Amino acid sequence: MNETLCELFTNNDTIGCISLTNRKGYKMKKVFNEPSFRDGVNLMVDRAIAVMELDTGVASAIKSCNSVLQVQFPVKIRGKIEVFTGWRATHSTHRLPSKGGIRYAPYANQDEVEALAALMTYKCAIVDVPFGGSKGALLIDPSKYDRDEMEEITRRFTLELIRKGFLSPATNVPAPDVGTGQREMAWMADTYKHLRPDDINYVACVTGKPVHHGGIQGRIEATGRGVQYAIREFFRHKNDLKSAKLSKKLEGKKCIIQGLGNVGYHAAKFLSEEDGVKITAVIERDGALINDAGIDIEDLHQYIEAHRGIENYPCADFIENGIAALEKKCDILIPAALENQITLENADRINAKLIVEAANGPITFGADEILNKKGITIIPDAYANAGGVTVSYFEWIRNISHIRFGRMQRRHDEMRGVQVMKVLEEALGHDVPDKIRESIGHGAGELDLVRSGLDDTMRLAYQEIRETLHSNDNIHDLRTATYVTSIRKIARSYLEVGVF
Repeated sequence: MNETLCELFTNNDTIGCISLTNRKGYKMKKVFNEPSFRDGVNLMVDRAIAVMELDTGVASAIKSCNSVLQVQFPVKIRGKIEVFTGWRATHSTHRLPSKGGIRYAPYANQDEVEALAALMTYKCAIVDVPFGGSKGALLIDPSKYDRDEMEEITRRFTLELIRKGFLSPATNVPAPDVGTGQREMAWMADTYKHLRPDDINYVACVTGKPVHHGGIQGRIEATGRGVQYAIREFFRHKNDLKSAKLSKKLEGKKCIIQGLGNVGYHAAKFLSEEDGVKITAVIERDGALINDAGIDIEDLHQYIEAHRGIENYPCADFIENGIAALEKKCDILIPAALENQITLENADRINAKLIVEAANGPITFGADEILNKKGITIIPDAYANAGGVTVSYFEWIRNISHIRFGRMQRRHDEMRGVQVMKVLEEALGHDVPDKIRESIGHGAGELDLVRSGLDDTMRLAYQEIRETLHSNDNIHDLRTATYVTSIRKIARSYLEVGVF
């Protein structure tokens, strides 16, 4: 990591900070007078608990992390033994299995893993996914190892998790995160299958797998698609738009995206191509691109795939200090990279009307308070990026039930559509146009059902959050409303089974 000491001056106080450049090149500010990621999550939860006047014992039980596993294991790489460190935290088992991704990163640590596990608990409750919260990480830089080496390391890590009871379709189900993807999930599932050959549900031990290995259509795009659905639902409520000082049409809104990885790419692509949102800046590891007329996201994505960077992209202006683009004026700011991107250092200079947290924890606790005082509306991570775990739930259900969605009813729906068209044609006295015929006669397949289920989930969750926000005069922001909604469900779950 590159480390540069700096000093900040806020309200005449000196705030020491370290600017850290992670594996992706994004700046992660660690400001000394701000809490850690885990403590920041707990402080946001405390703010919600104070509004709820929840019993302190119940509150402590909900906040506490049930268990944390740290493993160290050797792998022989290029003739030498290397020892790797990994973690898996289970924050809550009020629902089973516990669910959460596994990230591979050179900056991974236990504090981060525990914070992300806690977020998963609240996130699952918000979208009514019956899982507890968990998270894992391996301290590794994947770029330093080839495919075969990564497979050996992943299988060895998986073996440790299985042996310690931190990976199974019934108790703890990982998914992809930063540095991992379908490939790693397939390796993990295969390792579990060989170690537990009598478990007929072995394929459900992880989600985010390739479709031909038990995955589900729409999972890769799920988090980005969920961000789009969250924004669409926000724009359906006039009072919320008025509060954010936004006009009612999503089309034409100026948007800045930080991070064009899986989540940021899909969110930006769908918003620009389907909703007419204008992407005026994209922040990546090597800088930022700015074009007030709008950036073609698919074209930029193809350029990044070919050139491994954005610096010489011809259709926008490049600036080297990418983090500064977070402060550019816009309607919607979507931080989709990593945590700690908006801190006490730059919060006061943020010039967006609406911030949508596509990443986990991109806004620190201190920055969150500054942004709230400025009147900037924030759609929090615990809701905004819940699309991934929602579709992971659909995949897990598909694996447990051993049948793909749509298999039982698709043709039946098509036949009913044909019958509707015949009735229409008889009533109208002429043939129905081909476009309408195709639409009515289309039976829902797996991808249709996944998107429909995700859309419904994001809509209902936001409506619950709004109801909480407007039913309590002591709640003034969506983040607090989100946590109150979530904690209320978790507390009810504990009370109903007699834990308290």
